[in-house]
Formats: sequence, structure tokens, C-alpha cells
Amino acid sequence: MYGLINRAIQDMVCEHHGSDVWDIIKTKANIEESRFLVLKSYPDDLTHRLVFAASEVLGLSSGEIMRAFGQYWVEYTGKAGYQDLLEMAGDTLPDFLSNLDELHSRLGVQFPELKPPEFDCEQTDDTTIELHYQSSRQGLAPMVVGLVEGLGNRFDQSVEVTQVEDRQQGDDRDTFHIKYDAE
Repeated sequence: MYGLINRAIQDMVCEHHGSDVWDIIKTKANIEESRFLVLKSYPDDLTHRLVFAASEVLGLSSGEIMRAFGQYWVEYTGKAGYQDLLEMAGDTLPDFLSNLDELHSRLGVQFPELKPPEFDCEQTDDTTIELHYQSSRQGLAPMVVGLVEGLGNRFDQSVEVTQVEDRQQGDDRDTFHIKYDAE
């Protein structure tokens, strides 16, 4: 994963728990970098070690860490210089979710080693979306829940996200039922 992800994890921990806690997590994860380079590709294992260590230190499950990170990521990327890109992805929650693959395609220009997930968005009624998610990486479904919740905050909408298919439970893909307030 790119350093941007790892730096966001670092910034989230420091912002919510302090740099001393980050130092403990970094040590527990056996990571020596003082600051991650945004455009550098790091092994996925490094990110997994960070999440596992954060889980142990903070007393939260890995899923809870990833969900919180997903929520944080939406705001973080806007502040990290990607606001224009986020704005191009859509003005509403359904439009934004429908454009996730296009958003990742645009990011691929800046991050040539990007291995983006694939999303398929289906509007089932005026306030319900089925979001299908496929990734070569395991264990990121809780992050998707957090991302959708973070997007709800971005669009000032209440969202309720329920995972209805789970790859880790043998399904072909992860699927999320998203209920949101009508605008």
C-alpha cells in the first residue's frame, strides 16, 4: 500500500491518542520509519502490522480500527490535497459511490502501482443502495463501512451500513446494504 495510507493511520492515531501511543504502536509493529513517504509503495504486511499493533494497544478489534480509519480517510484525503478529486466524484452520496472506480482510475495516474478495489453500485430505491466490493486484499470490508459512514458525514446525510455478503465468510464478494436519508 502507498505511504499515504500508512501516514493517514499515523496521523489518525496521533490526532486521537497522541504521539506517545503512536510510538508504542510503531514499536510493537516493528516499524522504523519516522514518517511514511506519501508516494512510496510499502508492502501490505507493514500496514497489516500497524493495524494489528493498534488493535492491541488501543484495545479495539482490527475491524473497529479499520472502520474508524475509513471514516477518518474521507476527511483526511480532502485535507491532504485531494479535495478537487473528491468533488469531481460526485455531489451526492449515490453519485459518489457510483464513481468510485473512476476516482481510483484518476488516482492511478499519481500512484502507478495502485491496486484499486472494484465497486459496483446499484440504487435499489430512493434511499437504498447495494454496494458490491471486490479487492485483491483481504480484511478491508470494515474500512468500506467506515468510508461510507464518512461519506455520509461529507454529504451531511445519515447513513446505515449493513454488510450482507462477506468474502471472509465464503461469499464471492463483499456487499453492503446502505440506507440513507433522502435529500
